[in-house]
Amino acid sequence: MEYILIFQLFIIRFIMRLLFKVVLILLVLFSSTFLLIKLSGVLTMEDINYYFEALKSQPSYFIGTLVLLLLFADLFIAVPTMSIIILAGYFLGFELAILYVFLGLFSASVTGYFLSYFYADKILRKISKDKKQITQMKKIFNEHGVLLLIISRAMPMLPEITSCLAGTSKMPFYKYLTAWALGSIPYLLLISYAGSISELSNPKPALYTAITVTVLLWIIWFIFIKTKLSK
Repeated sequence: MEYILIFQLFIIRFIMRLLFKVVLILLVLFSSTFLLIKLSGVLTMEDINYYFEALKSQPSYFIGTLVLLLLFADLFIAVPTMSIIILAGYFLGFELAILYVFLGLFSASVTGYFLSYFYADKILRKISKDKKQITQMKKIFNEHGVLLLIISRAMPMLPEITSCLAGTSKMPFYKYLTAWALGSIPYLLLISYAGSISELSNPKPALYTAITVTVLLWIIWFIFIKTKLSK
């Protein structure tokens, strides 16, 4: 019995190593785009603020389109998602901000899911030649990925990574979409509302909401990691 348990633990560790490797590759990929943007100075927070200010006298769909494009671009280059949502709430108002922020986040996440769903297997076969290991890795993510998707807004790049992993693992789309909605919709509602009730002279609502949401998500993330590690 002890030998069987040791063997099972060895197999799980081997499979988890592949999952960790995939996560690490995705993290390096997203982090490198963030560093390139930072070092090149192509898109800074000052630039984003300037674009919002320049478009505030135009029809609302100009700023809405900017919000959508910036949030969609987050799939390929790391952008300050929370700051953009706050600005959307401030410049567009709560109702319009919800619409454009939802479209931006949704399009980025679903694109990441489907790109990974159809093309990630080729990359996985280069990382590991063991088909059984790949199958088991997908199974493990499908079992635990829902909670990861729900709390993925706890840190930058994690929403994109988990969406790509969901596609890579062939998680059923309805299951992925449900988990994504549970994690992202309350988040965008809170942050958009905070931006809509804030002023440049009084940014406290946005600041307090951002801190509260971040801390709450970090606590949930910490509990999740601690629970999984204890098992």
